[in-house]
Amino acid sequence: ADQSDKTVKDLIWLLYDTSLLTSGFSLDEPATFASRIHRLVKLGLSIDDDDEEDDDDMEDLPPLDGDDDEGESAMEQVD
Repeated sequence: ADQSDKTVKDLIWLLYDTSLLTSGFSLDEPATFASRIHRLVKLGLSIDDDDEEDDDDMEDLPPLDGDDDEGESAMEQVD
């Protein structure tokens, strides 16, 4: 029951924070808001923090485009 209580509390705070944002206010603690969203997305996707077996899947992925260290990033080139 403890985990479901925390989830309900997170949902209530998300509703409150979202209503503040949509009304034009800014959040005092945006990092807390983001962490609540991340926790609820993980819960919805049934992702466990203890899943270490997924690290093996990462080795099978191809490298990302532009994942080489040529010095400047795309953001630096804009300047």
